Amino acid sequence: MFLKKITMLQEKVDGDQYPFSIPAIQSLSELEIKKPVTFFVGENGSGKSTLLEAIAVNAGFHAAGGGRNNTYDVHAAQADLRDYIRLSWLPKITNGFFLRAESFYQFASHIDELAKEHSSIYQSYGGQSLHKQSHGESFLSLFTNRFNENAIYFLDEPEAALSPARQLALLRVMHDLMTKGNVQFIIATHSPILLGYPDAQILSFDHGKIKEVDYESTEHYQITKYFLQHREKMLMELFMEED
Repeated sequence: MFLKKITMLQEKVDGDQYPFSIPAIQSLSELEIKKPVTFFVGENGSGKSTLLEAIAVNAGFHAAGGGRNNTYDVHAAQADLRDYIRLSWLPKITNGFFLRAESFYQFASHIDELAKEHSSIYQSYGGQSLHKQSHGESFLSLFTNRFNENAIYFLDEPEAALSPARQLALLRVMHDLMTKGNVQFIIATHSPILLGYPDAQILSFDHGKIKEVDYESTEHYQITKYFLQHREKMLMELFMEED
C-alpha cells in the first residue's frame, strides 16, 4: 500500500458551498485507508466520485483521467476539493492511472493525438486506437495492457462500460496485479460484482457520513440480491407505487 490517509484541511474550508454542501464531505475530518483495495460506495450525489477525483488530482493525475504525464484540455473537468485535502503516503508513488468513465472519450482522443507522432503508444492500449474498440473493449484493453505493478490506480465507476463478464475480468486483472507486486486500487463503484473483491475495504458515503461497512451491508448487494430472488414481487410493488 502507498496511500495511507486522507485529511481534510478544516482551516481552509469556507462555508457550505459545493462540495462542502455534500453531507459526507462536510463531515469528513480524516479517512484511513486500511487495505490495498478500497471501494467508495454510495448513492448518486453522495460525494464518492468528488472525493476520488480530488485524491487523484492531488496525487498528480489529470482531472479528466489518464496517467501523470497526460495533459489535455477538458473544460468540464474540475477538482473542487483537491486544495482542501492532504494525502499521507508511505512511500509516495508516482506511477499509476486515473480512470474517469465520463471523460474517457476525451482521453481516448488525446491518445490518438499523441499517436500521430508516436504510433507505438497504442501498444499500451491493445495495439489500436481506443476509439476503434467498443466501449467495454477499450476499458479492458486499458486494464490488461496499461496497468502494471508498483502503481496506484484510481477508478471512477469502471463498470459503466463493462458487462458482468467483463467486470469479472477486471477482478481477475486486479487479482493478478496484486499477486505480482505493490499495487493499490481506490475505486468508486455501484457494482455489487466489483464490491465482492475479497478482503477489500468498503467505505459507504450514504447517510451523511463516511463509514466502513461489510459487503453484505451495502445497499447495492442487498437490492441486487432481493431483486434476483424476488423479481416478480419487487417489480409488482414498484409498478404499483407508480400507479
